[in-house]
Amino acid sequence: MFELKAISADAIPQALAKAERYRLLNEPGQAASICQDVLRVEPDNQQALITLLLALTDEFDEVIDVGKALDVVPRIQSEYERAYYSGIICERQGKAHYQRGRHGCGVIAYDCLREAMRWYEQAEALRTPGNDDALLRWNTCARFLMAHPNVQPEPEEKAEPILSE
Repeated sequence: MFELKAISADAIPQALAKAERYRLLNEPGQAASICQDVLRVEPDNQQALITLLLALTDEFDEVIDVGKALDVVPRIQSEYERAYYSGIICERQGKAHYQRGRHGCGVIAYDCLREAMRWYEQAEALRTPGNDDALLRWNTCARFLMAHPNVQPEPEEKAEPILSE
């Protein structure tokens, strides 16, 4: 259909700054597109990968497509950042489900947020001194769960005895 135009390596810093600006302007599709252009030139550019992951999760308000964001995670070099951004994916997925308000959203949101908290705990164990980002995110999830009592795990079904004649 169309052949995409390649950006120059010299334009990468400016392109990444634009991608961040588009995220802040709530235009995640534009930010993701820029990151994809950068990654065509520098496939392992960590800033582009992380910005792409965040832009993809910014779109969860419209379409919850976790697969694309999860595909980025293995390309992130730092073990800490893989855990941290896996937590971000789960947290944003859970909150997006909750915002939709559909039947069962509280259970889905709970499961996603608890998974995010597990990722943040992994990141906490790997963090460098002075980096408490994972703790801040864990606390955000905990506060969300405490503030929304309808976000609960799925109730366990009680086994009812079979009564015969």
